[in-house]
Amino acid sequence: MLKPYYKSTDKKFCLLKGDSMELLPKINHKFDMVFADPPYFLSNNGLSIQSGKIVSVNKGKWDKSLGTEHINKFNRQWLSLVREKMKEDATIWISGTMHNIFSVGQLLTELDFKILNIVTWQKSNPPPNFSCRYFTHSTEQIIWARKNEKTPHYFNYELMKQLNGDKQMKDVWKLPAIAPWEKSCTKHPTQKPLSVLTRLILASTKPNAWILDPFAGSSTTGIAANLSNRRFLGIDQEQEYLEISKNRKLEIENPKIASKYRQKLQGFNNQKELDLFLAKEPEAEYVSELTLN
Repeated sequence: MLKPYYKSTDKKFCLLKGDSMELLPKINHKFDMVFADPPYFLSNNGLSIQSGKIVSVNKGKWDKSLGTEHINKFNRQWLSLVREKMKEDATIWISGTMHNIFSVGQLLTELDFKILNIVTWQKSNPPPNFSCRYFTHSTEQIIWARKNEKTPHYFNYELMKQLNGDKQMKDVWKLPAIAPWEKSCTKHPTQKPLSVLTRLILASTKPNAWILDPFAGSSTTGIAANLSNRRFLGIDQEQEYLEISKNRKLEIENPKIASKYRQKLQGFNNQKELDLFLAKEPEAEYVSELTLN
């Protein structure tokens, strides 16, 4: 029997401690959406600039590259396992850079996913290039794919259009990297901004949807999900990051803090837009409980 590392009192936020490769086959649940930020395999002893200081790019052993064959094998394995836990009409978002995104795209095709978009997240505040021998790296790619070629997926076209001045939203999103207020419970080395995760969650899920993140880190996916009235299961091996995740969830259980964070999110026309949209969303007809075994 799988025992959660943490399960919130509202039952909308659950964490598992361990290796996704081992835990995913034991989960008896189908998810509406998956977000994955797999290792980029960038930890090569290089240097970068962060907050004006020279820092190492090394994130940990989990991010060290062992070559192309290893990267492809790793991506094939986790994508295959995740696919089995997706509903037939579910979609998956996968974040990456040039270091891993080509491998992910190839394997999605091999595993019979249908790629819908490759969204380019343009960071409005990227760190400068340390070597001054390349253009500044200011973007990340996020692949959006559905599980099946012929099974229709959900897309909240009208909301995305509303957020883009009543014009079709394009696949380039200019949004900032994480803000200081997002580090209130300390920071994960590859933490994604809530503004990015909130947009993709709202674009591709209905209220109370179950969202899976097999590389949860500090659970930005889960915080964005809960702030948007969706539910979350995250998996991570590191207790340090699971504790950050737990503390972030406990923080937003205060309604005033949750509302303040929703108002701070970028990508909306005004501070109240997200709250107003969520208040108008219809309740899901059927709400399934999370089944772990």
